[in-house]
Amino acid sequence: MGHWICCLCSRVADPLMLLLVLALGCNPSTAATASPSVPHVKPSYSFGRTFLGLDKCNACIGTSICKKFFKEEIRFDTWLSSHLKLPPSSLLSYSGNYTDDAKSWRPVAITRLTSKYQQDRADKRICTSLLRSKTCSLERALRRTQRFQKWLRAKRLTPDLVQGLSSPMLHCPSQRLLDRIVRRYAEVPDAGSIYMDHLTDRDKLRLLYTLAVNSHPILLQIFPDVEGWPFPRYLGSCGRLVVSASTRPLRDFFGAAPEVAADLALQLLAVLRSMATNDLNYFFYFTRVDAGTFGVFSNGHLLIRDASTLGIIDKEEGSQLIDGQQENKDIFSCLTVDCQSAFVSCDSIREKHSLVMVCQDLLPKLLAGKFLPPVQERIDAFLQRCARGLGHDGGAGEAMAELAEILKPLRSCDSRFAYRYPDCRYSDKY
Repeated sequence: MGHWICCLCSRVADPLMLLLVLALGCNPSTAATASPSVPHVKPSYSFGRTFLGLDKCNACIGTSICKKFFKEEIRFDTWLSSHLKLPPSSLLSYSGNYTDDAKSWRPVAITRLTSKYQQDRADKRICTSLLRSKTCSLERALRRTQRFQKWLRAKRLTPDLVQGLSSPMLHCPSQRLLDRIVRRYAEVPDAGSIYMDHLTDRDKLRLLYTLAVNSHPILLQIFPDVEGWPFPRYLGSCGRLVVSASTRPLRDFFGAAPEVAADLALQLLAVLRSMATNDLNYFFYFTRVDAGTFGVFSNGHLLIRDASTLGIIDKEEGSQLIDGQQENKDIFSCLTVDCQSAFVSCDSIREKHSLVMVCQDLLPKLLAGKFLPPVQERIDAFLQRCARGLGHDGGAGEAMAELAEILKPLRSCDSRFAYRYPDCRYSDKY
């Protein structure tokens, strides 16, 4: 058989036949049996422990979603390019895609809780202030602190364990809020307990580190979107990267059509209302707002995109940490902020606090020059009065109701607003 093929090689005239013969080869041993197929080698992408921040653990956020990264079930948008390179580690946030079945993908936001520069500076501060060295084991240094030693001995997360931390969420803590943090901390198996028995030493350090750096992922965990809270879904953390559902910042809609602007403004008012009045009796207030604080899903639904500037007052229990105790500061108090920064008194925060900031910084950019003169004049007059603090014209609830009545007739009901379409066609609510 092999001899026949080799002879045919010298006689065949048809080019296609020649290609077939050459593919088989003139070696008798290969002509008789087909060569085995070469397995497809899947390219491997190396994140590096430094990019993810795993080299800093357990002074990090968590590891619950690391497998998704290494199985390539979370991909950065830059991986769609021909070079498949990871983005620069200096960025604060990245666009990505997430899958559970390798077939359907959905957009996600991959974020750092603080800039790489701030992270590196905080790491150096830990080493130089605690161990008098430029480099050190961050975990070993933080474990030696008096605060963490108290955490190790504690059975329950109590107000004295979080005093002096820079997070606005912990400025006026109640025991009920701290119990909720422990019970719903998503980086550990759910134990449903207010006691920290199910947290290992490693888990306690990660929780403390997260609260000290930025409480945004903790808020997403303890007030999840599936229960109706206006936050993006928390999907997990890996090292110092947090993965959550993707939104577009409100700044992208400052130039939107009038009916879109009116719809977003009404949703923003509804979010502020729910933050002040909800079934759990927590009062949420902003310490700062900007054009990236709120975000919009692809279906038009608005929510709080960045929860890092949210403070919480428990209307049921009140604050169990007197203002004087906030002066007890340590290395955890100034990982990302100036240790001298001070908060306003818990007793001085009013319901109109967040509305006034939104009237000053966001609504004018969203609603300016969008409508016909009679309506626009009413909107502008309200925003000017609101930005000055509302005076003595009533509370925040009355003010929000006043603006909502102006805006409601200005929004439309069509497929651009998928979050409420086609329901709006059959409901007086819209």
